[in-house]
Order: sequence, then C-alpha cells, then structure tokens
Amino acid sequence: MGHVNNVTEFILLGLTQNPEVQKLLFVVFTVIYLLTLAGNLLIVVTIVTSPTLRSPMYFFLSFLSFIDGCFSSTMTPKIIIDLLSEKKTISFCGCMTQLFASHFLGGVEILLLTVMAYDRYVAICKPLHYLITMNRHVCGLLVAVAWAGGFLHGLIQTLFMAWLPFCGPNVIDHFICDLFPLLKLTCTDTYTLGIFVVANSGLMCILIFSILITSYVLILCSLRTYSSEGQRKALSTCTSHITVVVLFFVPCIFVYLRPVTTFPIDKAVAVFYTMITPMLNPLIYTLRNAEVKNAMKKLWNQNIILDKNSCE
Repeated sequence: MGHVNNVTEFILLGLTQNPEVQKLLFVVFTVIYLLTLAGNLLIVVTIVTSPTLRSPMYFFLSFLSFIDGCFSSTMTPKIIIDLLSEKKTISFCGCMTQLFASHFLGGVEILLLTVMAYDRYVAICKPLHYLITMNRHVCGLLVAVAWAGGFLHGLIQTLFMAWLPFCGPNVIDHFICDLFPLLKLTCTDTYTLGIFVVANSGLMCILIFSILITSYVLILCSLRTYSSEGQRKALSTCTSHITVVVLFFVPCIFVYLRPVTTFPIDKAVAVFYTMITPMLNPLIYTLRNAEVKNAMKKLWNQNIILDKNSCE
C-alpha cells in the first residue's frame, strides 16, 4: 500500500466530557504546571549560580531539571487549553511535532538518568578515580551524547508514524498524540508496527531500567566499606536517584511494553508521566539533599539583601 493520508487534523476526546470536571482539572493542572516550571527553574538557577554545586552530579541534575520543564511544556499547555475548549483538535503536523518533542526529550532523560547512575557508580565505587574519570570534558560529552541519542530516538518514532497511511477516522481517544492511540487510526495492519514500537520503546525502557537498578544495587552493596556518615550521605543520594528512575521507567514500561492496544487507565498514567513526575523530581532531589537546600537558602538570602540595597 502506498502512502495515503486523508487526515489533516485529529480530534482529541480528552480526559473527560464532564464540563464541571474539566473546569476542576483546568485549575489543578495549571497549578501543577506552574509548580513544575518554578521548581525545575529554581534548581537550574541554584546550581548555575552556586559555587558549592560544581560537581558533575549537580551538572547533570541541572540538565535533568531543564529537560523536565521542557518535557512538561510539550504537552501540558495544550492539555490545559483543551480543557476549556469545546472542540479539541490538533493538526497532523502539530501532532507529529508533539510526538517528536515528547520522545526526543523522553529519550534524552532516559540517557541522562543512565549517565547519572554511572556518575554515582564512579563516585562511590571508584572515588580515587572520580575527578579524573568525570572531568569537565567527559561530562560535556556525556550530555551531548544524551541529547543526540534522544534526538535520534524521537526522529525514528516520528518518521515511522508520519509515513503511515491515515485514511480516517481521525478521533483519538486520548488527550495527547502518542504511538498506540495513533496506530489504532492507521489503515494498515498494526501487528508488525506494534512489534517495532515494543522493540524501540518498550524493550529499550526495560533494558535500561534493569541496568540502572542493577547498578544501584552494586553501589549500595559497596557502601559496606564506608563510614556511617558516608553511608548515610551516599544512601540519601542514591535513594533520590532510584525514586526518580522508578517514577520515570515504570509508566514507560507499562505504556510501551505490550501489543497495540489501549486501556482506560492509560490516560491516568499519561497524566502521571507528563505532569506529576516532572513536578515531583525537584522535590525528590531537594528534600533529601542538604547541599542543594543550603544553596537555595543562600540564593534566597542574597536576593533579599539585593532587594534591600535597591530600596535604600
């Protein structure tokens, strides 16, 4: 079958058809989105301006917070606007753009979480080689590889979807453009296509998730040689990282490691990974990290002093 596309836009059914619930969700999602932007921006500004947060771990954390803010912004504003719209539509190009952006940034985050696990492994298991192994050049290269890998992943997913034939209908039973809801609308056999999605997204997620969990288990096992204070500090850091990894990968595995089908719970899972997880990540990293909290307090105090000086 040649490439056929009679669809110029898609109609999104959204989360709910109840007007009252839509208004409530509009308020809730707006607050969540603003908190997400504020929290992640605060971490980026704190790390960039604080001289005490110059280690590779915080360098990677600043990029993770930046990606979380961007990832949420690829979908949340559209979701919020649609909650007050009678007709929820998105153009074909807009849908492909949203698909690319979400998988591009999601891919970057997956690779960056892997880099952060490697950073903790070197710092805890090979502390004498840490400064040499994780020098500025290597850190910059690892971040560049994460961006390049995410771009390649997003490009493959988008080109794969853009060249599929869409003959109609054009109604997506979701509030975002994603692979499985779109595959259900293609006028071709989706069995082979579903295997491709599972291989490119689902298996990649579970493989990297398994590697990350194994690496953190090895790290935690190596803490037996540390002092009680060293164990406490390393355990606190690793617990934060493991929590973020679980919050990110479990929904990813649930959504993509299965045949081409959709479930009612998919929308709730999508809300979780598009809005809740990016909002929780800053809290997870700051509440268990004394260095970040102290740096934020210093930044806050500096701003108060500057405000007082400007008023005098």
